[in-house]
Amino acid sequence: MARGNWATLEDRRLIRFAMKARMLDRAEELELAISWQQERDEHALKVLTESHLRLAVATASKYRHYGLLVSDLIQEGTVGLMEAAYRFEISKEVRFSTYASWWVRAAVQDYVLRNWSIVRTGTTSAHKALFFNLKRLKARMGVDPDRPLSFVARSQIADEMGVKIRDVEAMEGRLTASDRSLNAPLADESAQEWQDLLVSESMQPDEAYIETHDGNTKTALIEDAMTHLTERETYIIRERQLKENGVTLAVLGQQLGISKERVRQLEAQALDKLKQALVRRVGDPVIAGLAEG
Repeated sequence: MARGNWATLEDRRLIRFAMKARMLDRAEELELAISWQQERDEHALKVLTESHLRLAVATASKYRHYGLLVSDLIQEGTVGLMEAAYRFEISKEVRFSTYASWWVRAAVQDYVLRNWSIVRTGTTSAHKALFFNLKRLKARMGVDPDRPLSFVARSQIADEMGVKIRDVEAMEGRLTASDRSLNAPLADESAQEWQDLLVSESMQPDEAYIETHDGNTKTALIEDAMTHLTERETYIIRERQLKENGVTLAVLGQQLGISKERVRQLEAQALDKLKQALVRRVGDPVIAGLAEG
């Protein structure tokens, strides 16, 4: 449905059907609710929900300005009616319409939040309330709907709705901006699209190659250097230094039958051997840096 239109032909047919449904008295709706809850009588559920479709229509009309099909909003309201029929507490002695109105409104609001924009709007009750009430609050403050809120106004709304000021600012931006296709041109008759301005967060091909090459080179150097270690030293280095979650000195000591202090000495000895082996292969980086300086 285009923004600003109240209803399509299909919507009007659905509305006429809802308005023609016979209204039930208290005894009838109570009998139908009992038949559905206790006997799972689907015909009773059908009659009960259809007789209250005008409630779904009335609720849908309040949210028609969000650019969604009225028929879809009514159908979501019908889902709320069915949920209300399932949860209706007969012992409370309230009319079904009074109880169902909350479920219908919740179902319609959830649908609006899920489909109004491809960007997730908010899931907490406070953010939902902010979404549906921000325009009303701006109007109450006498703020032009096309003008941004002042810091003071945002603070007042944040306090009233129980959210942070940045949440009000973000929601205001979302409500005043519509979704835009990344394939849309930047300007009329422009060959450049909005997606052309997106910056990729992944590595460039040359950067990825350099990182992979350097990583493979470092791995080969370390593996070669470890050939200078004894079997026990190699085991300690692999368990302590080359694993994501290295084992403790105490655990290694138990595994090797030595004290954890001895494990620490062997680890330091092995690391020193590795350093000497790497310096022989690639030179001392400290000395190289001083020479370049």
